[in-house]
Amino acid sequence: MADPKPALVLHLATGGEPLLFALTAEESGKLAGRLTQLVKAGAVESVTTKDDSKVAINFAHVAAAYIDDLARKNQVFGLHA
Repeated sequence: MADPKPALVLHLATGGEPLLFALTAEESGKLAGRLTQLVKAGAVESVTTKDDSKVAINFAHVAAAYIDDLARKNQVFGLHA
C-alpha cells in the first residue's frame, strides 16, 4: 500500500475544477474535524500545506470541502470497496 498523501479538496460554489492542497498528516488531522463548521460559517482559515506554505481560504466561496488521500487509485469518492 502506498504512503498516504492527504489533501484538502475544495469545490468552489462558482464551479470549475476542484482545488487541491497537499497537507501533512498532522495538518489534515487538525482540519478534518472543523471543515463542516468552516463551510457553514463561511469562515476564513489559514492552512499550512505540505510544502510549508500558508494559504488563507475563504470558505464562504466553498460549496464542498473534504480531506482525501491522493495515494488511492481507482476509487470514486463515496464508493468504498
